Amino acid sequence: MSSEQANDLECEHLTKRFGAFTAVDDVSFEIPSGSFFSILGPSGCGKTTLMRMIAGFEDPAAGDIRIKGRSVLGTPPNRRNVKMVFQHLALFPMMNVGENIAYGLRCAGVGRSDIERRVRDVLERIGLPGVEGKEINQLSGGQKQRIAIARCMVLEPDVLLLDEPLGALDLKLRERMKIELKLLQHQFDTTFVYITHDQSEALVMSDRVAVMNGGRFEQIGAPQELYNAPGTAFVAGFVGDSNRWSGRVVAADAEAVQVETAGGARLLCRPGALRPAPGEAVEVFVRPEAIAIAGGGAGEGAGGNRLAGRVDSLLFNGAASRVLVRGADDRLVEVAYAPEGGPGDFGPGDAVELAWAAAQTKCFPSQG
Repeated sequence: MSSEQANDLECEHLTKRFGAFTAVDDVSFEIPSGSFFSILGPSGCGKTTLMRMIAGFEDPAAGDIRIKGRSVLGTPPNRRNVKMVFQHLALFPMMNVGENIAYGLRCAGVGRSDIERRVRDVLERIGLPGVEGKEINQLSGGQKQRIAIARCMVLEPDVLLLDEPLGALDLKLRERMKIELKLLQHQFDTTFVYITHDQSEALVMSDRVAVMNGGRFEQIGAPQELYNAPGTAFVAGFVGDSNRWSGRVVAADAEAVQVETAGGARLLCRPGALRPAPGEAVEVFVRPEAIAIAGGGAGEGAGGNRLAGRVDSLLFNGAASRVLVRGADDRLVEVAYAPEGGPGDFGPGDAVELAWAAAQTKCFPSQG
């Protein structure tokens, strides 16, 4: 592979064990230059261990790591052109903003005038010009985030690793910083590898997302692909909100799979790449926004699903508002509604009928 064709980062069959425990299990992926790539998964799935191997803080038991087409196995962290932003930022409180940003340049022996120029330039690029003399404790949480990124970006890394950097922020600031991080990544045109357990962060910011579970990648794809076409039951349940039923296949053909749920309801699903056979245990997923209430038409006609129930409660949460409907099997089904118009002419206790299309119903072999 020529340098013009090389990805910024390639990991091939990476494995890491701690005694008998395998934290990262035969993981392979590549990241094109200038991409925002997120690794999304629950706590303990191996994502931070994977990032530490890329940074050079952990050695893999097997596999290879290539940056700009060259293997960095055995290369110490300070000699890999990779920088890392941690959740708690690790800014030096005894140094002002300019000194924090300049620290790595001074360690590298860069001259004073060049340091001053590069610090000014990076502060301009992150939208904080003229704050060199400010103390760290004078900054807001969002400003500290940007300074932590500037301290890395002034060193012109090939790859910037970010390990849950928004985890310590309050909700409002976290929402704003998701947008700012994406804009900063475009500004620097540097490959960002972002670790998170928050699906919203991954979906909003990323060009591609790898969903990690139990040390392995379940699926890699664009956010829209993971949301609309999940490849496994884990991805369907972890990415976005979904209603979920367990059941068994009672009939299957090229057009549809019919599932009888544990509560006795029968649901029609479109078969995916792996068509389950009659008798097989499966998990069924439907997004709240795919479901209509009482004559909305989402499931009417051939290939549709209908389910009777009673309204349990109405949950207002802006664009994420929900109606909770309790079915005959006593389970709750979440249905999205537009807050500007309200949920319609019904309230708690009212009998309703839910309808949705078989094409919106995802079916996967049960994970036990």
